[in-house]
Amino acid sequence: MLWHESANFPIPNHKKGKAMEIVIGGLITILTAIFIEYLRRPVLQLSIETPPYDITYRDQRPAVYARYLRLKLFNKPLPTIFRWMLRSPALQCRGTITFHHLNDGQNIFDRAMSVRWVSSPEPVPVQVLGQGVQFKIIDPVRLTAESRIDVYPGETELLDVAARFDNEDECYGWNNEAYFSPVPWRSQQWKLERGRYLVKVDITSSGRRCVSIFRLLNDVPRTDFRLIPADKSDLSKIH
Repeated sequence: MLWHESANFPIPNHKKGKAMEIVIGGLITILTAIFIEYLRRPVLQLSIETPPYDITYRDQRPAVYARYLRLKLFNKPLPTIFRWMLRSPALQCRGTITFHHLNDGQNIFDRAMSVRWVSSPEPVPVQVLGQGVQFKIIDPVRLTAESRIDVYPGETELLDVAARFDNEDECYGWNNEAYFSPVPWRSQQWKLERGRYLVKVDITSSGRRCVSIFRLLNDVPRTDFRLIPADKSDLSKIH
């Protein structure tokens, strides 16, 4: 009767060591790639433009004096030790603004206002003068309520929040819709009476979000109309 006896041969220690080195090396490579991508993600920060933007219009406009409250969106650069890499830009940044009662944080309008970036073109027809004839060209891209922008590392972009005109007590949420309102520049759907409010700004870009809350002071003269940082107690009022 023929039979075969199989034998278990032990794996040499040096081969086990090499296999372990390969596994550890692969894990280190994967973790390093994940860490680098994590570092390179856009890091966005919102802050108040100080002082607010005041302007006096000399031509035919719906107001003579205006103050615009604006925020600065900053894409932080990488820390100095990692400057040999480049942080990714925040692409196609878009956002919404909601206005809330100061006492309880309730949304005043029950909806959000699309953000307008200051550097985006005004949504008005382009006037063209040709051979002594003046006419207007309508650009559909300009006529949308939503605007988007790219923010590169180390750079800042401004976005509008609200505006107040002449000697009026009311202020208005300011975005592209203000250009189409029946009362020019004064969107009744974003009208805020004299008082103090909370403002929540929510910016998104490439899966990243930046959310901040501020106080809007509109119970003062136009020259003192402004945004200030929210108190700690304000943060719990808005969900």
